[in-house]
Amino acid sequence: MRAFAMVVVSVFWGLAAPSFAADTDAVTIERAPGKAGAAVAASRSGTISAIDAATRTVTILAEDGQVVTLVAGPDVRNFAQLEIGDRVDFEYRQALTLELKPGSTAPISRVDDAAVAGAAEGEAPAGIAGRRVTVVAEIVALDAETSTVTLKGPDRTIELPVADPAQFARMSVGDRIQATYVEAIALSVTHVE
Repeated sequence: MRAFAMVVVSVFWGLAAPSFAADTDAVTIERAPGKAGAAVAASRSGTISAIDAATRTVTILAEDGQVVTLVAGPDVRNFAQLEIGDRVDFEYRQALTLELKPGSTAPISRVDDAAVAGAAEGEAPAGIAGRRVTVVAEIVALDAETSTVTLKGPDRTIELPVADPAQFARMSVGDRIQATYVEAIALSVTHVE
């Protein structure tokens, strides 16, 4: 999440965004005055190359050669059905939106929501998991000389450079910025006979 968040912060503040890995299927970036958003979508297939039942860790060798390690939490049903060599298809989505809230007095906060759904008992292992994190931070300082904004969130205070003068001009000390991060992964397993 951190690398993705830095890309979106870079886009929002007008910095050059680094290129995404070649295996990313789709990247969408949108900007408007005081708003920005980015989304990444990827689909992969591979085979299970290792299973650690004690830690419920599954290692997948993706068709593009990447190794993906997943931990199946206690909500994942039918874990015992997994076998080395099983085919795994998975889709991954991430999105981050940032919005400047001029004059807002919303409390500085962080709200985490999560949801998990899995295959019914006895079905082939499959599932979807997602989470959403919403953070409201306050602009506590603006440095016009260095084009830097200081944001105080619920857990820490950070300084960010703002390369876009039009975005920087919209900001005032005391304004809020709301960031919403969403990610979801869907998996399905096919037993190879």
